[in-house]
Amino acid sequence: MRVSPWMPFRLTLALLAGRAAAFASRRFGRGGGTVLPGHVVPRIHPHAVDRVIDQLPHGTVLLSGTNGKTTTTRMISHIATGSGLHPIHNRSGANLMTGIVTAIVLNADLRGRPRGDIGVFEADEAQVPAAVEAVRPRVLALLNIFRDQLDRYGEVDLVARIWRDAVARLDPEATLVLNVDDPLAAQVASAARGPVVTFGLQVQSVGSPELSHEADKRLCPMCGHRLQYTWSYFGHIGHYLCQACGWHRPRPDVSIERIDTGRDGRMELTMRTGAGELSTVLPLPGVYNAYNALAAVSVCQVLGLPTPAIAEGLRTFTAVFGRQERVHVGEGSIVLALVKNPVGFNQVLSWGFGSSSLFVIAVNDLLADGTDVSWLWDVDFEPLAGSVERIVCTGLRAQDMALRLKYALASPSQIVTEPRVDRAVDMAVQAAAAGGHVVVFPTYTAMLTIRRELQRRRIVAPFWED
Repeated sequence: MRVSPWMPFRLTLALLAGRAAAFASRRFGRGGGTVLPGHVVPRIHPHAVDRVIDQLPHGTVLLSGTNGKTTTTRMISHIATGSGLHPIHNRSGANLMTGIVTAIVLNADLRGRPRGDIGVFEADEAQVPAAVEAVRPRVLALLNIFRDQLDRYGEVDLVARIWRDAVARLDPEATLVLNVDDPLAAQVASAARGPVVTFGLQVQSVGSPELSHEADKRLCPMCGHRLQYTWSYFGHIGHYLCQACGWHRPRPDVSIERIDTGRDGRMELTMRTGAGELSTVLPLPGVYNAYNALAAVSVCQVLGLPTPAIAEGLRTFTAVFGRQERVHVGEGSIVLALVKNPVGFNQVLSWGFGSSSLFVIAVNDLLADGTDVSWLWDVDFEPLAGSVERIVCTGLRAQDMALRLKYALASPSQIVTEPRVDRAVDMAVQAAAAGGHVVVFPTYTAMLTIRRELQRRRIVAPFWED
């Protein structure tokens, strides 16, 4: 096909316009410039992304899941960098197609040559088909499916069907990486035309033989009969089988065989992989972060990265902004722990915060949070009653949160309702400055607002610089 001499100039114009849009967004305080170029560039040059992606020598990795997307892609990017690669990555967590496009075009020169050699992208669950078509991944990793933003996604089975359609359209040479401890994700394997690598936990030092009450998947996806669980980690994640049709969780290709948790929450992990045993220390708490690390290891092994570099990458990993991010203020600290669904919130609460002097729960109901906040009633707030001196409820749905705590039998003297986020941040900063340990549980847009308030006080840098 004859290429018009106008096309190279048009590509340069599109990329230049994308940079200008990002600069203007940051300059005028309209955001971090992590989305707007994704609207601008395709309007000028619809194939700009193709031009950049085609020149990545190591191809692309695409990852999705309800929980853990941003942390896991950060892990993969960190390990890849330590292995000598130069990832292009939507590291700000902007995971709609506009965010992915922005990350790609802002990491290319004006002739469309990438300033990296591999793409690492996270995608919103509903955006996986479009992202597969756009970035043509060498590896597609699917973490988990939980009930989240019902106004956007509907029920969990709808997301599973979306993923099956995307997997069926993968290039036969692309590798699918799946969490087999999630029956919703595991069922997608049957749609794959190429190689499949599975991961899961093989330990009983964490979890329980009883299925958690917030489990979103209790029925076999093959025949509809009730699944039997021999071990449960959280939600519907665990070891399962269907006694009616025989469908069951297979033994994973990559697994955690041992978890030892220290007092500070760090986990010593022993993994069984296709390349042998891997032992490392993960400086993050929580079983869900063990799954994130396991997914990252699985992807990095598919990419052929050396085992010592993978272990070192996990050992030196630090928390992502807003996701267990610790901010030091005076003699104390503030921890930001993003929450957005019952399973995730319950897991964060399971850390244990015995030394905390103040909790702040910030709940919004904007589109990016999910407009339906009824999920708060499935979170186990009851253990908080009497365990923390003060709990500040803030955000657009502060009153709803305060009501939920009342039904959790929290004392009225414990609960402070302050809808204005800036004032709630003042309380948190004052408590931390006095030597207290403050934990903030925000929904997504509330987290961005809180970080802007902390940025205005010169406590944190802008999230796009993280």
